[in-house]
Amino acid sequence: MCGICGIATTGESPSPALIRKMCSTIVHRGPDGEGVFVGPGVGLGMRRLAIIDLVTGDQPMANESGSVQVVFNGEIYNFRELRRDLESRGHRFATHSDTEVIPHLYEDLGPGFADKLNGMFAIALWDAEAGRLVLARDRIGIKPLFYSVRDGTLFFGSEIKAILAAAGSLRGLDLLALDQLLTFEYTASPRSLFSDVKKLEPGSYLVWHRGNLEKKCFWELPRRDPDASLSDDAWAERLKAAFNAAAKRQMVSDVPLGSFLSGGIDSSILVSAMSQTSDVPPKTFSIGFRNETYDELKFARTMAQHCGTEHREAVLEPHYLSLVDKLVHHMDQPIGDFSVFPTYLVSKIAREHVTVVLSGDGGDELFAGYDTYVADRLARRTTDLVPPGVRRALAHLAGHLRLTEDKKGLRNKLRFFLEGAGLPSSWQHMRWMVFLSPEQKRELYHPDFYERVAGEAARTIERLLDYEGGYRRQGQMFGGVRFYLAENILPTVDMMSMATSLETRVPYLDNEVVDLVAAMPSRLKWRGRTRKYILKKAYAADLPPAILAREKQGFSIPLKAWLNREWNPLMHDTLSESALRRDGWLDPAAVSRFIREHETHEANHSHILWSLMVFQLWRERFLGPAVS
Repeated sequence: MCGICGIATTGESPSPALIRKMCSTIVHRGPDGEGVFVGPGVGLGMRRLAIIDLVTGDQPMANESGSVQVVFNGEIYNFRELRRDLESRGHRFATHSDTEVIPHLYEDLGPGFADKLNGMFAIALWDAEAGRLVLARDRIGIKPLFYSVRDGTLFFGSEIKAILAAAGSLRGLDLLALDQLLTFEYTASPRSLFSDVKKLEPGSYLVWHRGNLEKKCFWELPRRDPDASLSDDAWAERLKAAFNAAAKRQMVSDVPLGSFLSGGIDSSILVSAMSQTSDVPPKTFSIGFRNETYDELKFARTMAQHCGTEHREAVLEPHYLSLVDKLVHHMDQPIGDFSVFPTYLVSKIAREHVTVVLSGDGGDELFAGYDTYVADRLARRTTDLVPPGVRRALAHLAGHLRLTEDKKGLRNKLRFFLEGAGLPSSWQHMRWMVFLSPEQKRELYHPDFYERVAGEAARTIERLLDYEGGYRRQGQMFGGVRFYLAENILPTVDMMSMATSLETRVPYLDNEVVDLVAAMPSRLKWRGRTRKYILKKAYAADLPPAILAREKQGFSIPLKAWLNREWNPLMHDTLSESALRRDGWLDPAAVSRFIREHETHEANHSHILWSLMVFQLWRERFLGPAVS
């Protein structure tokens, strides 16, 4: 695990000092060492977090002749199998590192070599003989990789800060990306908020050759008919075997390892699988709140006791406001999801004891675990049957339902449902993941901004849900994995864990698990009132009844209340009229109304307000006091 960066150019070769300057911005990703390679037309850099092959695993790493150089962020879980196959074809290895299989695999297969890797990775490979740089990113997008092109020169890095350090960006704002951030709380690949910096899409590789760029997709979720030939018991058996094998693969480490444990289904099954495949009790880490609506510690304790883990936990308090500036620094590609705070803090706790953790991310997307799936089913039976105009009127009225703090939050859920029902039904369950409606945008955005971005967010959703074959839930899974998971959940976990120099692995996104789940009939993921049906069936004998029966709960913080109390001064300062008028993209009067309605409990605008705050804080840090 590490951070990578570099430059490829048709002009004068970059200096080692410049590559080291890029590396200095990502030291937190790799505190154990630095590696730099500079050759004609190229410079590669990396910061290393030593996980496997602590003695001889330094990068850059090369083939036998040194003509192929590689820097790599991530882990390759099938590297032993790949190495045996490569050795049988005459390749010679000098280390025990997973990195070394990459240059040899490239020699045999060329730029599309990443298709053979089971793991999480961002790779930069320089072929000196061909004058070619290859960038590749893992299938789902677990590890980040950004790039930009200026005057025939390619800049890349695990974080945008590395590109900025080399003057690889003009630091202009992408308004379409800003609209995405305010609509979804994150941006969709290939966009970033910097107009000239792109994300390499998951499952893709990019080839730079003498100033020319070519980008190709090497993998996407299979778009095929589900396999209906197996019984439920057979599917459950196959799923448990595949997931246990993935957990065992991902527990390979030469440094201490543990797991996040929220007490939800996904993390509980993960800890159970770890317990079943290891002779050593797992180390588990949890975080909670004094507000019972958000706290999950009692469930985490139940599971920790059940599996006999070495368990540690902490309670998050509003005074963590002091972390805001630090976390914005680590979000050079901002995300408006509240979970950045608990993710950072649980990572910080874990890093005091381990260097690697396993995480339960991906289970909700693969097995239809979100409330949005329930909302979609209910809407198709009720509100979707009435005219769109009536739905929009219901959504408007729902906005005036007074918020409650009751434990089940039934009134809040009703308002959430009606507001989502006002959006186009063709968006399926994704319409309940939209935090800024077209009507709100018309009010909030300056007219010029609104005209420039009108309809683009909707087209983004529609492209993601354009699923061949007519299998609605398969299409929803495709959209959830490709959009919400890849652009929000995984970047959040990567940024916040790497901020503490902690590596996070995700067994649910192992190649074999994803391929198996993609072939499952959707009826196995949601049966009657039971979501994650087949996952629960596979592990029913391994979980306490209280864990099996509990409802889905998000990993979030009580920001709705904090914005009205401890965090209220920051909100007013960040979203002041003078701050908003600097760029002119937003209407200060509309923002003030959103604040007033939130403070008087007329509406819960915490998602919108926090996204606006994150953008303003990001803009001040990365774009300066004014945007051209």
